[in-house]
Amino acid sequence: MKRLAVLLPVLLLLAASMVGQDQIRTGIGVGGERIRIAVPDFATATQDASVAPLNKTFNEVLFNDLSAAGIFDVASRSFYPMGNFAAPQDIKLDAWSATPVKASMVAFGNLGVSNGTMQVQGWLFDTKSPQNPQVLAKQYREQAIDGNARLIAHKFADEIIFRLGGGINGIAESKIFFISTRSGHKEVWAMDYDGAAQHPITHLGSISLSPRVSPDNSRVAFSSFYKGGPNISVYSLELGRMLNFPAFGGTNLSPAWSSDGAHLAFSSSRSGDPEIYVCDANGGNLKRLTQVHGPDVSPVWNPRTNSQIAWVSGRSGLPRIYMMDSDGGNVQKLVDNGYAVSPAWSPNGQYLAFAWIRHYGPGAPGNSDIYIMDVVSKHWIQLTHDGGHNDSPSWSPDGRHIVYQSTRGGGEQIWTMLADGSQQTQLTFGSSNTQPNWSWK
Repeated sequence: MKRLAVLLPVLLLLAASMVGQDQIRTGIGVGGERIRIAVPDFATATQDASVAPLNKTFNEVLFNDLSAAGIFDVASRSFYPMGNFAAPQDIKLDAWSATPVKASMVAFGNLGVSNGTMQVQGWLFDTKSPQNPQVLAKQYREQAIDGNARLIAHKFADEIIFRLGGGINGIAESKIFFISTRSGHKEVWAMDYDGAAQHPITHLGSISLSPRVSPDNSRVAFSSFYKGGPNISVYSLELGRMLNFPAFGGTNLSPAWSSDGAHLAFSSSRSGDPEIYVCDANGGNLKRLTQVHGPDVSPVWNPRTNSQIAWVSGRSGLPRIYMMDSDGGNVQKLVDNGYAVSPAWSPNGQYLAFAWIRHYGPGAPGNSDIYIMDVVSKHWIQLTHDGGHNDSPSWSPDGRHIVYQSTRGGGEQIWTMLADGSQQTQLTFGSSNTQPNWSWK
């Protein structure tokens, strides 16, 4: 009986943890049964000299986009039947649904170039519906350059993901913004979701921190020292230049957009102690939300409602994650122990991703790892496991992926993973690349 009394609390704790993990996996839509899909190489439709390299790029990008989506089991190409699958009449459904392919869906088509214009035809067939197999048929025309081969592949992948992924838009055309030192200064950079097309956004020759792209993808807010500071700065992606924004005094850090793009939340020490403030998108109507001694930083809005803000506070000693109403009321502590920073709210407003050292102190085991917490139940799961220092998570717009920074390879680099912790993939290499932020669409 004594032994049972000792074991019972442990068993109950383990059971609660397992229930929490199941709830979270269900909510983020990954970790369940995946759709088996085949993606044979698109055929070349013309003899133009530029067709082969463009088609190679297209096929690689489409295959990788669908593999990374988190909702497909992409059949290995080594299982595919022999042949040229350029058009619907080339597809024999039973060959794709039978062993060894066993695909429920097949995506196929052709790519050609004529007079400098690339043309792509793509189809998606349901192998289990021989009477009416066509799920999707698309045509694309763009200038025949490599970047457009990538773009068309992203567009077709997103169409497939939208049709088969519960009406949720794909992320193949989304961007990731981050801080890089590869120019010799900490500048804002951007890249495609898969790490392609990495390029600088700012050329300020100073220190920039915590880039956050606006919901309409027109502006990037960040903290910068380029005019003293650090101050909140805003860069227009449409105009290619800095926008006027007021200097509030003190140290101003970690801006965050409301999901309607109308407001910014940020941390400022203008009153002496770092506190959370909100203002209009142009810097007007400044309002202070927190009033407690101890640093308050890293605010993020609940994107579903904009009625709540999560942030990091040191009011109880170590940094912990708190939540409050967007007017500063109804303050709640979400993490009670350890060292917890960098909250990021999921698109559906149900979960927070954050970096957490659960056992913090001299000689304590464990590194900083990425966790997800259900905000209502406070159940959590751990996504990374002692692979270096992991920090700065940011959700993809579909809620199925997370981008973050990690030192697991020795230096600070940017990685992505599915929101269940699988498919961890490194995106940047060389120099220091940190503080990633995924675009809203």
